[in-house]
Amino acid sequence: MSNDIGTGWAVAGAFLEAFAGQDFAALAECLDPDVHFRALIPPGLVDVTGADDTVGRFRHWFGADTFELVDASVGRVGDRVALSWRVRTSPPGDPTAVKIVEQRLFAAADDRIHSIDLLCSGFQPEQKENRS
Repeated sequence: MSNDIGTGWAVAGAFLEAFAGQDFAALAECLDPDVHFRALIPPGLVDVTGADDTVGRFRHWFGADTFELVDASVGRVGDRVALSWRVRTSPPGDPTAVKIVEQRLFAAADDRIHSIDLLCSGFQPEQKENRS
């Protein structure tokens, strides 16, 4: 695997688009079947290998809730693709229980993502003055 800048950008964009649309099948297509996924989240470390388990984590966190992508970016740090996003969520049927979560992700990628390191803020109650 090489970290090709052109294809790394393309797969990062596709990953972000799939994430924003809660399209977990498309998210899986961005991942190498043996992707290594590490995440530091409240309450601790997640460390899984494989596209199915990785997508399962995203589905668990974001699959059932009302979901709004508030902000997102794609960049580069050295040979890593860097993605970040802020998401507003609420359980179905309860729009008053709004949570905000921010995640920052660094990935080794060429035509697919081979490894992901993610840092998560946790799902925090959103302050009314912060709503846009």
